[in-house]
Amino acid sequence: QVQLVESGGGLVQPGGSLKLSCAASGIIFSIFTMAWYRQAPGKQRELVAAITSGGSTNYADSMKGRFTISRDNAKKTVWLQMNSLKPEDTAVYYCNAERRGLGLSVYWGQGTQVTVSS
Repeated sequence: QVQLVESGGGLVQPGGSLKLSCAASGIIFSIFTMAWYRQAPGKQRELVAAITSGGSTNYADSMKGRFTISRDNAKKTVWLQMNSLKPEDTAVYYCNAERRGLGLSVYWGQGTQVTVSS
């Protein structure tokens, strides 16, 4: 059974920081591209950051310079360090695992709520 379990969400003030974690099981973690997406109420789900199996990263423009994605294959965990948080960062954040093998395999976590408010 594939599981992606997010943790670390919560309430934070504008300008604050938060670190999200995603622990994976049931997949060969090291060969998957891992990513964080987010979805605010009434909005489409959008990519926040991604990190490939080789360690290459990319970020959405609005997150660039503020967010950092990292992974540890031995721990089968991916993190999202979020700094200088803004109210518009408020969303449910989802962990994503993806690989192209025999077709595309995509898995999602259940999401963790991040609320940026004073």
